Amino acid sequence: MTQKNIALVGNPNSGKTTLFNRLTGANHYVGNWAGVTVEKKEGFTTFKGERLHIIDLPGKYSLSAYSLEEKIARDYILEEKPDVIINLVPAANLERNLYLTLQLIEMELPVILAVNMIDELEQKGLKIDFEALEEALGIRVMPISSAKNQGIEALLEAVLDFEPYPEYRVFTYSGVVEEALGRLGDEPRWQRVKMLEKDLEIPTDHPARDYLLEETVVKDRYEIINRLLERVIYREKSYRSPSDAIDKVLLDKYLGLPIFGLVMALVFYMTFSIGNVFVDILDGFFSVTLSGGVEALFTDLGVSPWLKDLVSDGIIGGVGGVLTFLPNIAILFIFISLLEDSGYMGRAAYLMDKWMQKVGLNGKFFIPMLLGFGCNVPAIMSTRTLENPKDRLVAILINPFMSCGARFPVYVLFASVFFPGYEFLIVLSLYLLGIVVAVLVAYLFRKTILRGEESFLVLEIPDYRVPQLRNLVLHVWERVKDYLVKAGTVIFAASIILWFMLNYNFTGAVALVDSFGAMVGKAIAPVFALSGFGNWQSALSLLSGIFAKEIVVSNTAIIYGLGDASSLRDLGGALSMNFTPLSAYAFLVFVLLYTPCVAVIGVIKRETNSWFWMFFSLFYQLVIAFTLSAAVYQIGSLFLG
Repeated sequence: MTQKNIALVGNPNSGKTTLFNRLTGANHYVGNWAGVTVEKKEGFTTFKGERLHIIDLPGKYSLSAYSLEEKIARDYILEEKPDVIINLVPAANLERNLYLTLQLIEMELPVILAVNMIDELEQKGLKIDFEALEEALGIRVMPISSAKNQGIEALLEAVLDFEPYPEYRVFTYSGVVEEALGRLGDEPRWQRVKMLEKDLEIPTDHPARDYLLEETVVKDRYEIINRLLERVIYREKSYRSPSDAIDKVLLDKYLGLPIFGLVMALVFYMTFSIGNVFVDILDGFFSVTLSGGVEALFTDLGVSPWLKDLVSDGIIGGVGGVLTFLPNIAILFIFISLLEDSGYMGRAAYLMDKWMQKVGLNGKFFIPMLLGFGCNVPAIMSTRTLENPKDRLVAILINPFMSCGARFPVYVLFASVFFPGYEFLIVLSLYLLGIVVAVLVAYLFRKTILRGEESFLVLEIPDYRVPQLRNLVLHVWERVKDYLVKAGTVIFAASIILWFMLNYNFTGAVALVDSFGAMVGKAIAPVFALSGFGNWQSALSLLSGIFAKEIVVSNTAIIYGLGDASSLRDLGGALSMNFTPLSAYAFLVFVLLYTPCVAVIGVIKRETNSWFWMFFSLFYQLVIAFTLSAAVYQIGSLFLG
């Protein structure tokens, strides 16, 4: 069986990942905003006996590599030389998307134009003459809808039947550009064009240095596109986008941010009001039904008391303590996925742009920050969309301040115990605090160690779309699956280790206060005294939380649940003996800001390619966490007595 390498190329938000999933059966997340794909994805499909190797490349607006992810896409196209390039363009937005198409044709690459989302044309009152477009461009043009599975088979037929063009289309530029091209030697035409665009390294003695006409080339290309579209696009009826009407309210300069705050407050309110119903059920299952059943079974079987305690208090208490909050996690990601898929989250970057410009940043910083609400690992990887290397480094260093899903169970536990009825406000305050700290730290970095030119926001704002059920289920399942896998591996192992640490020392089995865990906790506890939680149990939980933030919950359940039924009610009573509402909030501030988990530490090292920046990140985050948590407790104590 032969194999063809097929590259999917297009602007951000053009439907590449949807088509990739459709062709390969993969389950990569699809978001209605730019920056979802930041590295190439690979998969395979078989069509009519031919094996197709599908490569989904990061979205790019042109073949000029300004950001890291654009460089990934361009280097693959030029160096790996795929057999066929499928260039996806949204049917209702050809003008901007055809700029990349012209570059691909100019470079004599084997390209097929897939006009995607044709199902939206009738709704928007548009009609495209695909035959005329194909004739004008000189390449195959295939109308498809990757989301509705329309035209996919015909597209694959075109891929199998593809043959190199006998003569590539040459688009004539203005006189000044054509004159410059004629003076640049004998290199292929596309290389001379790239020289004019400053997109190739030019020797100091090369005549191209006298003809850097980037703005003129860009202007000429858009004039070519506009003349072409006048011939192939027809408006059959007037159309006013509902998105424009909605954005007049949601993006209003006065109402936009308050509405965004209310939306996020509603998300957290619903997360607690719905999720807590299921939390009580799961809590009863783990602390009474499962734990009691296991104890009874082990008693009947004559199992050693230490093994019975390990399974009941260590494994069920630890893993069950984390899984109890799974409903809250799932509901949170349902709402976040709805906001992302609808297109609203992408607009948050626009809303924040004006305020972030005041501190030398731009709204594009906010996209990785929003992604950090799910997990800091992919969020840090998404900083590849930032063109400026210093901007990217700043975005990496501040991203761990975003409240990832792993911290959420800790928030739920402490907010439910100490702030019943106000849980959503407490959690919202932590999310907002993370954003504020990240922005202030970014401002400090941009004014000191990472000083550089200001960058500006260039961001596509797609139309609002009704979220797809498949995409919603996929997104939530991926998050829930990650949570379950971590509970069954990292947290399972950590729970066993912690149980032994809390029951043994060098002399053998001992009381809790004489255990290894107590010794470690007591050694580091004094440093937390200023923050109001200078007990060894809290110190030990925070230390172990570096491996995974959920372990803070599982360890808390083990530490305070030993010897008793570790239900949330009992655990809440134990926590109340060691915390006040003020010290509990200071503890949550520390959890929000301190050193991220080992997976995030690893991705910081990989993305910065620097041990220095990795250790710098760990150090300064600890300093900020200690400082702000202590400030919360000490200042709060002045007012609360």
